[in-house]
Formats: sequence, C-alpha cells, structure tokens
Amino acid sequence: MAGITLEEAQLVITAAARQAQAIGQPMNIAIADEGGHLKAFLRMDDAWLGSINIAINKAFTARAFDLSTQKLAKLAKPGEPFYGIQQSNYGRVMIFPGGEPLLRNGRVVGAIGVSGGDNSQDQRVAEAGVEAFAQIPPQNVRAA
Repeated sequence: MAGITLEEAQLVITAAARQAQAIGQPMNIAIADEGGHLKAFLRMDDAWLGSINIAINKAFTARAFDLSTQKLAKLAKPGEPFYGIQQSNYGRVMIFPGGEPLLRNGRVVGAIGVSGGDNSQDQRVAEAGVEAFAQIPPQNVRAA
C-alpha cells in the first residue's frame, strides 16, 4: 500500500487552507509522509513565522506516534503516562492540538500539522484536512 502522494498532500493542504480562510486565521500547514518527513507545506499570507516549525513538528508527532497531538497532550500532563514526552526526539514532539494522522484503510500513511491560531482553530483546520483526505477516491491512490 502506498503512502500519501504529493497530489493527495496538496489536496489536503487546499482543504485545510479553505477552512483557515473561512475562520479568518492564516495558518502554516504541513503534511508528513509515512516516514514522518515533510511532504508538502503551505505558509498562508501573514501566518506567523514562529509557527512554521510548530506545524512541521505537529505533523511529525502525529506520524511518529500515530496519534492526534490533541490526544497526546492529554497523556502528557503531569501524572499521566507520557508526561515529559515533548522533551524527546530532540524537542520535536508537539503536545498542542493541530496534528492528526492521515489514515487509509486503517493504516497511517502520513499526517497533517497546523499552527498559527489558537488550539481550537489549529484543530479545526487539521480536521478539515483529515476529512478531505478521507474523501479522496480510491482510484486516485497509486498501487504499491
């Protein structure tokens, strides 16, 4: 089974950017491939420079742990099983909402990371990307 293609990554970014425009918040939107490496990226006009690496690292985190960064944040609170995890992987692990795995047939094939708004805005934009990925017809998926 193939990982996320560039064409698919661009479709996901476009859908996420539409959501960011709809809420009036410029965002940085990153797509990671199945290895957690940057596949595609968009910095919308006026999106914060400081959020570029956060978006990329949210995508990395969602793929590295195959888990929403929103869920990971809850597990990383003091007293929880993953407390301190954000210090791992050379500080790349993000525990803010806005990072989501992208699944095909129940298998993680990439991830989206979004940063530039508050937690709920980042999450809404990431979820718009996830929804778009889920709608990509199977015939657009290349064979492994």
